[in-house]
Amino acid sequence: MKTQAYGYAALASFCLGISPVAQADLKPISDDAMGEVTGQAFMQVENIAGENHDFTRMTLGMDVETRVNVDDIQVGQIDGGTDFSASHLALGHIARADGEVFNGRTYNEGEVIPFEAQRPYIELAEDAQGLAGFRMGFQQARGSVSSHTTSFSGAMPGLKVREEVSGTIYDTALFAGEGETATNYRASHIGIVPNGDEALSCVSGTNCAPLTNLRSIIVGDEGAAEGDVAFTDGFFIGFQRDDNVAWQSLDGANTISVGKGVFINLPTNMTVDLSQLTGEGVDRLRTHQVDMGTKLF
Repeated sequence: MKTQAYGYAALASFCLGISPVAQADLKPISDDAMGEVTGQAFMQVENIAGENHDFTRMTLGMDVETRVNVDDIQVGQIDGGTDFSASHLALGHIARADGEVFNGRTYNEGEVIPFEAQRPYIELAEDAQGLAGFRMGFQQARGSVSSHTTSFSGAMPGLKVREEVSGTIYDTALFAGEGETATNYRASHIGIVPNGDEALSCVSGTNCAPLTNLRSIIVGDEGAAEGDVAFTDGFFIGFQRDDNVAWQSLDGANTISVGKGVFINLPTNMTVDLSQLTGEGVDRLRTHQVDMGTKLF
C-alpha cells in the first residue's frame, strides 16, 4: 500500500465516521472458502531475545512517500543539554532545476522528490525493571534529510570524507566540540578519523567542522548503478532509559549498542570532500516551495 502520509488521518476519520451506521450479520466461512483467501497482515509482531533485554517489534504493512518540514525540534533536554537539537528539519526535498536525477528518475524543477519509507515499526526493549527503551524506524528507507543541527546524539554510518590532495577516503566521527575527541553523545562537530584513531581531537577547519556545515544528507545504501540510492534498513531513532541497550539489526546479524537518552541512526553512502566540509559546507537541498537558497539556514 502506497499513499501520502497526510492521507492516514483522513482515512481514519472516514472509517470512524461510517462505523456507527455499519450493519452486518456474522456468518461462518467454510474451510474451502478460507483456503481461497490470501493476504498480508496489517501488523506483524515479533518477540526477540537479547543478551540483557527482551524485545518486542511491531511492524505495520504500509509504504509512505512524504515531504515534511519542522521549524524547530529538541529531544532529550536534561542535565543542562539536549541530545538532539535542530531547526528547519526536513525529510524529502524539491527539484531545484529541470533534469535533477534521484535514484534513476528524472525530475523537473518544482517537483517533489519524496522521502520513501516502507514498513514502519516500533520496538520495545524490556528488562527486569520494566521498559528500558523503545525505538521507531523503517524496514526500508531512503531520501534526503536536511537540517541546521547544533546537537546530535547517534551515528551516521557510511558517511565518508575525501582528502583531495592524496585522494584518501576516511571514515567520519562525531565530536562534542573544538578540541574534543570522538563521541556519539551531544556532538556539535563532524570530521575525519585517520586510521581509525578516535583519540584524535577536533580542530575545526582542519579535520572537522560544525554539524551546521552538513546541511543535507541522503539516507540510503549504495545502489546497483552509479548515483543510485538503495533502501537502508538501519534508519531509526531510539529512546533509552539506561546505557547499553543493544538494538539488533533487522536481519539479526548485528547489534548497535547505544547509551542513555536519544540515539539517531542515519545510514548514508555519501562521500564529501574535506575542503568542502570544513569550508563552505554541504549545500542544503531545496526544501520549500519558494526556494530559500542553499545556505540560508
